[in-house]
Amino acid sequence: MSTVAERRYVVCVGVHILDILGRPVTMIPPGQHSVIIDEIRATAAGTAAGASVDLAKLGHRVRNVGAIGDDMIGEIVVKLLNDHGVETDLISRMAGRVTSATILPIRPNGERPALHVPGANGVFSADDLTDAQLDAVVTAAGVHFGGLDAMTALDPGALAEVAKEARSRGAIVTMDVLRNGDSVSLRSLAPVLAHTDWFCPNEEQLLGLAETSDLREAAQRVLAMGVLGVAVTRGEHGCRVFTAGVDESLPALDIEVVDTTGCGDGFDAGFLTGLLAGLDPVAAAWVGTVCGSLIATGLGSDAGITGLDQVAGILEGLDESDAAVAALALRSVM
Repeated sequence: MSTVAERRYVVCVGVHILDILGRPVTMIPPGQHSVIIDEIRATAAGTAAGASVDLAKLGHRVRNVGAIGDDMIGEIVVKLLNDHGVETDLISRMAGRVTSATILPIRPNGERPALHVPGANGVFSADDLTDAQLDAVVTAAGVHFGGLDAMTALDPGALAEVAKEARSRGAIVTMDVLRNGDSVSLRSLAPVLAHTDWFCPNEEQLLGLAETSDLREAAQRVLAMGVLGVAVTRGEHGCRVFTAGVDESLPALDIEVVDTTGCGDGFDAGFLTGLLAGLDPVAAAWVGTVCGSLIATGLGSDAGITGLDQVAGILEGLDESDAAVAALALRSVM
């Protein structure tokens, strides 16, 4: 029986960021005073890099496409990804540019205000895409577009044909966003969304992109763009899965929240893992829900998840038939 890692790889295309996180932070001290906190960590994050780490933890071979600067922060991002087994040879090093980075003072309730430098993510363009990067996308088993909305110099239209080709070859294509956008942002993503199987934003992002207060209406607007389904993360309210014939809500798990950074990336990784294991969308969303919840139990977007066996064990302990089906499917590919 083959393992997940022995299958074709998953490629994550998009935003790469170094997160520097500290907790708990209740205030920024005045002047040059200091405050002692419990923990500081640095992680490879962003909607592509964060999801790639979680996918690697779940047993996938993962290749990343994106951009970092030619600075020390970029070196750190590469090392952090490599330490988790993510392949980084297709990440472009932008000469004279800094790597995107964020400082996150995490509040005691897990909230995460951010101080961000856009860096290389904001200057990477279609002209910077290499044949090797494009070839990696079309030959992958799964393609995750993460944070194209934040790659402001990269026209999503330049990725439309490669997304279409990947899908025609049998890849499962997912997309998530980094920012809270509007209808203009949604229209800019349309060329890739037309060739995307699943769009996976959080609730606030989806409502903003569709410019409506009704979640079902927002999902229907995205579905009308050619997406097969929308899986919306809703924080403490769990998630909601939409297709042309499905509207299913899943509850959140009862956990002690440490930090919500990267929970969406964890959901994306778990959801795609479930889909690649042959699960239906609702069962796959249970995998995503468990993975997103695990991320929230520690500091940083790489926290919580230790492996597929751990996730399957949690699913087996839930009193949900779809979760039990998901656990069985995961066990079959270990």
